[in-house]
Amino acid sequence: MIRQPIPVTLLAGFLGSGKTTVLNALLRHPGMDRTAVVINEFGEIGLDHDLIESSTEATVLMRSGCLCCELRGDLAQTLAALRDRREAGEIAFDRVVIETTGIADPGPIVQTLVMDAELSHDFALDGVLTTADAATGARTLDHHFEAVQQVAMADRIILTKTDLANAAQLAAFETRLGGINPGAPRHRAQHGVIDPRLLFGLSPRQNSTPDQALTWVSAAPGGAPLPPLSGLAGGDAVPASRPHGLFGTTASASAHSARHDGRISSQSIEVATPISPIVFDLWLESLMNSAAADILRLKGVVHVEGMAKPFALHGVQHIFHPPVPLSHWPDGDRISRIVIIGRDLPPGYLAESLAFLNSRPEVTEHRI
Repeated sequence: MIRQPIPVTLLAGFLGSGKTTVLNALLRHPGMDRTAVVINEFGEIGLDHDLIESSTEATVLMRSGCLCCELRGDLAQTLAALRDRREAGEIAFDRVVIETTGIADPGPIVQTLVMDAELSHDFALDGVLTTADAATGARTLDHHFEAVQQVAMADRIILTKTDLANAAQLAAFETRLGGINPGAPRHRAQHGVIDPRLLFGLSPRQNSTPDQALTWVSAAPGGAPLPPLSGLAGGDAVPASRPHGLFGTTASASAHSARHDGRISSQSIEVATPISPIVFDLWLESLMNSAAADILRLKGVVHVEGMAKPFALHGVQHIFHPPVPLSHWPDGDRISRIVIIGRDLPPGYLAESLAFLNSRPEVTEHRI
């Protein structure tokens, strides 16, 4: 039996946005009893004392059965230690929640989960949750680009302090959040309380239904040559033309908006017929070469020639998760759907590549 990796959820949100309140409410929920929570410092997160069953210098056991572990230095070491204790039978948990600092970029944590070969065998990103304060969140977005990035990278946005905003303020704030990240569902927490079922099981898996995958998608450093990122290309086919200039001007050349969130855009394309694996690899390589630092998230359900089912593709900045085959996909739907959320991307940046994705490579003929 193949052991499934432990799902990891990132809980992000700017300073004062209500992460602590949401986390404490989650820790009270009986459905969270087999959860390991990694936090930066116990003093910073402010765990409710009436939740604590017992504690050691670096570990707190909650009355709900959750285990809280203090992050000390390297995240990889902290997760490896949790895994080792689990395998030794000292602790039991089925998921991990990582609470980030208020100004943290979720990207490096995602990169740790994907790039560390040992960790990626045992842990897999399930989703990024971002808390957004309905009372002061608009001003936060105006003054702190870190907050905008946290919203842009979210799979779910948790609206907090909604009781402190009137209906017009709340509607305007939700519209603004939707403009930054239109693919992320927004859920309101009542004094931090929210149903955990809305927050977990977000990433696509082999047994995901088409509706689950479509809901999810609607939403190399140093200049070294990049490998075929999809891992699908092979044989002796070569493209009819390489995608030089495929994406036009570089993303960094576009003008900045007066408001921070004006720098963030979500762009999407659909490809009606299966894509050549050669073409897809070159397209992805060109995309990463031109704008890897400015692409916050890339999601796709991609059909390639020669494969009966599509795969889910997920990238965070220049790091890509292993493709996930969608084994339950119906035979009639062969449309590929790709969405990127990035900063300072020119309008129509992704659409410029559509013609290339629809092209077919020329096949070279070997002669003896």
